[in-house]
Amino acid sequence: MHRAWRHPSFVIGAVLTLLLIGAAALSLVWTPHNPYEVNMEAKLLKPGFDHWLGTDPFGRDVLSLLLVGARSSILVGIIAVGIGLAIGVALGLLASARRGWVEELVMRLSDFTFAFPAILSAIMMTAVFGAGIVNAIIAIGIYNIPTFARITRASANAVWSREFVLAARACGKGQWRITVEHVLPNILSVLIVQATIRFAIAILAEAALSYLGLGTQPPQPSWGRMLAEAQSLMFQAPMLAVFPGVAIVLAVLGLNLLGDGLRDLLDPRLARKR
Repeated sequence: MHRAWRHPSFVIGAVLTLLLIGAAALSLVWTPHNPYEVNMEAKLLKPGFDHWLGTDPFGRDVLSLLLVGARSSILVGIIAVGIGLAIGVALGLLASARRGWVEELVMRLSDFTFAFPAILSAIMMTAVFGAGIVNAIIAIGIYNIPTFARITRASANAVWSREFVLAARACGKGQWRITVEHVLPNILSVLIVQATIRFAIAILAEAALSYLGLGTQPPQPSWGRMLAEAQSLMFQAPMLAVFPGVAIVLAVLGLNLLGDGLRDLLDPRLARKR
């Protein structure tokens, strides 16, 4: 912890990430106003004592929308990264342990999945099942699977060639026991760092999908949809686009800095090379 608090990227990233989590947690118990209440008499109010960040075209409090929007972003990030982490790590460990045609099959499936980015997958799923946050989460989660599979396979292959794994084989341990007891614990640091970075990408992807109308649907607040609604009011109320834009930037920046700091702290050799 002493080394961690002396690392600038980790400290800044941790603070910004805690602010994101704090905003989402605060929205569960308190918001300045009801984010779902439409009040056309109070539309497009400038920031003031009653509405700290003003109101949107429907008279909803912007600060309340930002707080609840943070909750939506975290929800999408956790589930989407969880899907990619669970399935991708399992496939990567399988490919590394079995090798041969199993490894080749997993890698080719990963290549095939890479051909369908999250936004393209969401568009296809929307055409079949309709727009919604569930389809957006599934699309982002599927896009994360090959990334985790590739990283897990590469990291696990390096561990399989280590002396302690050869010693475990000599003691009669099977492939799956070695994978669980020796390989997986030694690649956890790589997976934690990658999960942090993919979390930031998931938040960005959710904002993009909501901006296109494919993600979070009304009346649930979303930073991406706030940007879409502010697009036609850029000259009349430009701050409506600034506030959600800054929220997205700070959330993604914080998670990326946190991942960069964790990478240096969990593998000091990388820090010495920089």
